[in-house]
Amino acid sequence: MIANTLSEGSLNFRFSGSADCATKYDEWCFYRSQFNSAFGGTKGVDLVFIDDSQTWLIEVKDYRAHRRTKTVDLGEEVAFKVRDTLAGLLAAKANANDADEKRFARKALSKSRFRVVLHLEQPLKTSRLFPKSVDVSKVQLKLKQWLKALDAHPNVVDKNNLKATMPWSVV
Repeated sequence: MIANTLSEGSLNFRFSGSADCATKYDEWCFYRSQFNSAFGGTKGVDLVFIDDSQTWLIEVKDYRAHRRTKTVDLGEEVAFKVRDTLAGLLAAKANANDADEKRFARKALSKSRFRVVLHLEQPLKTSRLFPKSVDVSKVQLKLKQWLKALDAHPNVVDKNNLKATMPWSVV
C-alpha cells in the first residue's frame, strides 16, 4: 500500500507530501512473494517514506503493552532490516510484478540520501511489570556503529520527540 497516512499497530503515521510518498514495505507483494525467501530469509523495515531530497527507512517498535522478549540486540536487528530493505528495493526496481511497487522502489533509490529512524514507544510510567525495556542511548550508539556508511546520524524517536527534520506526525 502506497499512501501518505499509514498505520503500524496502534500508531498512525501521517506523512507530508504527495499521496504516494510512503509505503508499508513489509506488506509489499514483491517482498512477501518474491524477495522474502531470498538468501535463506530476509527482513524488512516497516515503513519507507520519500520526501523531496531523501528516503527514510523507518522501523516501528511499540513496547507500551508488551515488553521486548527477543534476545538479539535491537540496534543489530534494525540494521539488518535496513540492509535487507535496501537490497529488496534494488531487486524490486528491476523485478517487481506490481507497477506501483516498481515505481516506488525506483523513486526511493533515486534519492541522494538515506535516513534511518527507529520509532520506539515505551511505557511512560515504568513498573515492575512493564519496565523501560530498551536503553535508547545504547540502541542509538549501536545504530551509529552499524549504519555509519549509510546514515551517520540515525534517530531513535517516539511520537512525543520527533525531530523537526522529520516531515511526519504520529498519533
